[in-house]
Amino acid sequence: MAVSWRSWLANEGVKHLCLLIWMSLNVLLFWKTFLLYNQGPEYHYLHQMLGCPTETKATFGVHLKIVGDWTERFRDLLLPPSSQDSEIVPFIQSRNYPKLYIDGPFGSPFEESLNYEVSLCVAGGIGVTPFASILNTLLDDWKPYKLRRLYFIWVCRDIKSFCWFADLLCMLYNKFWQENRPDYVNIQLYLSQTDGIQKIIGEKYHALNSRLLIGRPRWKLIFDEIAKCNRGKTVGVFCCGPNSISKTLHKLSNQNNTYGTRFEYNKESFS
Repeated sequence: MAVSWRSWLANEGVKHLCLLIWMSLNVLLFWKTFLLYNQGPEYHYLHQMLGCPTETKATFGVHLKIVGDWTERFRDLLLPPSSQDSEIVPFIQSRNYPKLYIDGPFGSPFEESLNYEVSLCVAGGIGVTPFASILNTLLDDWKPYKLRRLYFIWVCRDIKSFCWFADLLCMLYNKFWQENRPDYVNIQLYLSQTDGIQKIIGEKYHALNSRLLIGRPRWKLIFDEIAKCNRGKTVGVFCCGPNSISKTLHKLSNQNNTYGTRFEYNKESFS
């Protein structure tokens, strides 16, 4: 016997409506949780920090910043309690480490930085990681590529962050000095906080000490200087960092200058 719509609404409608609302809230909660771990900062910190191998290097390193529950649990799997403040995983110790499965390699807009004669690469904090592969590639051999001048700007809050790739930057700088190409790479490091600044001072990082500046970059002056030194050329602009820096660089790239220099903007963001 068919049940009329009004009869169903009077007897079961309210119960079914509450059930539908409850299921909808659960689906919404699940979706938000999925986005948090799949697209949130913790996921991207791990995703962005996979340094790809080059033609002469068959291995890569993973730099992980501890910023929440997920990364804390991941750290606990790798480091014993007595070594959780260590910057390097103690491979010497006999432990059963979990297996990690890596997808890739995948293409990145930053690969195009090698196809410009002049490139400006700007990193904000952990946004430096995509550039690590480019710098390693140049360290192997820069001659096969079109790139002949690289402006590399890295902005960090604290001095400790620069230690992630300080050795790589020093090796790259020394390589071009030994090959009589000191103008190939122009490194500028900007520090917004001065706590612990003495930690980078030393003979080992002498090449970086003279390029360490306190404060925020004056982007307009930087663009004007690059345009003046590269008259009539096309400069590739590549950025990985906070949206505030990205928007500023995009705006300046679209502005005209009196030197006939053209800026082409590219972006990859982790936030």
